Amino acid sequence: MRSLLDFIVRYYHWLLFIVLEGISLVLLFRFNHYQSSVWLTTANTVVGRVDSWQQQAMRYVNLGVENEELMRRNMVLEYNISQLQQRLTELTHDSSYTELRQAERYDSLRLIPAHITTNSVLRRNNFLTIDRGEQDGVQSEMGVVCGTGIVGIVYMTSAHYAIVMPLLNSRSHISCRLRGTGYFGYLKWDGRHPLYAVLDDIPRHARSHVGDIVETSGFSSVFPSGIFVGKVSAIENSDDGLSYKLRVHLGTDFSRLENVAVVAQQFQPEVRALEERADSLNISE
Repeated sequence: MRSLLDFIVRYYHWLLFIVLEGISLVLLFRFNHYQSSVWLTTANTVVGRVDSWQQQAMRYVNLGVENEELMRRNMVLEYNISQLQQRLTELTHDSSYTELRQAERYDSLRLIPAHITTNSVLRRNNFLTIDRGEQDGVQSEMGVVCGTGIVGIVYMTSAHYAIVMPLLNSRSHISCRLRGTGYFGYLKWDGRHPLYAVLDDIPRHARSHVGDIVETSGFSSVFPSGIFVGKVSAIENSDDGLSYKLRVHLGTDFSRLENVAVVAQQFQPEVRALEERADSLNISE
């Protein structure tokens, strides 16, 4: 208490100046219209700018959640489009058990947002590194997507990071199909252009055209069906002449890729365990 009194006695002239200055400002702005309007305008401008900064900061903080929700909605919309096109060709067709199970798989999807820390597109076997790992729920052989389509498959993981094998890798083979026809093959990258890949093993009797949409087939536990991959840009004969080889313009531009999401499916471990058991039986035979 004594130290407070000493402080007031020592600096009383400054305290008195501040008090009188405050009183004069209040009188100035309260009883003079021009000064009052200037004060209110300036105060509103400052408050509005502070609110704008606060809103921008909040939008940036929530960007990851919004990006995850947009990617999820995009995947669901792509699946719905695929189903609607199939329904147009079969107007009286009822939902089969397989289709209902596929819809349940979409309901059980969980997207883990991630940011790419390292990326390459100029090598024949490219890899990506993302800032999510085992502690975030990421496991090997999980699919990776973005807002414009699929990216690749998780190759290996650590506690906080994961290596992704993208489509731009010569060892990447992802089962895809032509939307609306059901004909499927394996999407591969020939190492030529980072915006194009090749869909092999399409039967010669399949009706395919330039501009057809290529999507995931759902014939694995990695990706559900109906996720956009790209569009057919050219139709060529296979090397043996027994099937078609479709050149696909990918929806994902890997040279500009920054944010992705890992697809965690509820039943993926169960399906993977069954597939491993089946493989072990084939090896024993």
